[in-house]
Amino acid sequence: MGSSNNGSFKSYHTHNKKMILAILQIIVSIVLTALILIQERSAGLSGIFGGGDGGGGFYQARRGMEKAAFVSTIIFGILFCVLAILQLITR
Repeated sequence: MGSSNNGSFKSYHTHNKKMILAILQIIVSIVLTALILIQERSAGLSGIFGGGDGGGGFYQARRGMEKAAFVSTIIFGILFCVLAILQLITR
């Protein structure tokens, strides 16, 4: 009788873990999308305000919020990949 309850608890625990991973991945994907859109918008605006020289220079040093958005995008991208792999493993 105790083993049937234990199996039910494991099933509930596994389902709960999958649900938490799915919710976390949705949240991370929304934040990652927003960060990418912020970077695209700031890249377009930098040329308007003199950030892009229009010449052959493709590299521009990131400063302040632009650098924070860049680093955050990398972190959230890695986190998204880790969560995706965890979801594949837990199935």
